[in-house]
Amino acid sequence: QVQLVESGGGLVQPGGSLRLSCEVSGSIFSMYAMNWYRQAPGKARELVARVTSSGSTNYSDSVKGRFTVSMDNAKNTGYLQMNSLRPEDTAVYYCNGNFYVTNYDRRDYWGQGTQVTVSS
Repeated sequence: QVQLVESGGGLVQPGGSLRLSCEVSGSIFSMYAMNWYRQAPGKARELVARVTSSGSTNYSDSVKGRFTVSMDNAKNTGYLQMNSLRPEDTAVYYCNGNFYVTNYDRRDYWGQGTQVTVSS
């Protein structure tokens, strides 16, 4: 059974940094893409960053230039490096993996979410 295990959240002061990790537990054929979403209290879940297995990346305007998304295919792990954090980045962050479980069967998986709080 495939699961995504997130880690790395916590409390950080404004201007600080955190790195979130999202590790694939279980057997997959290959990684296709990994997305990072966040959801703040009372707000809709939003896509903040995406990386594909070819290395292509996309970012929301709110995090562009501050966040860096990456994926280590050998370790089946995705990362979200967050720098220059702001109070408005406070949210629960979720990784979403799009993987091939066989050479033709591609599926979506979600991590459990990790809380990021930016506050002095």
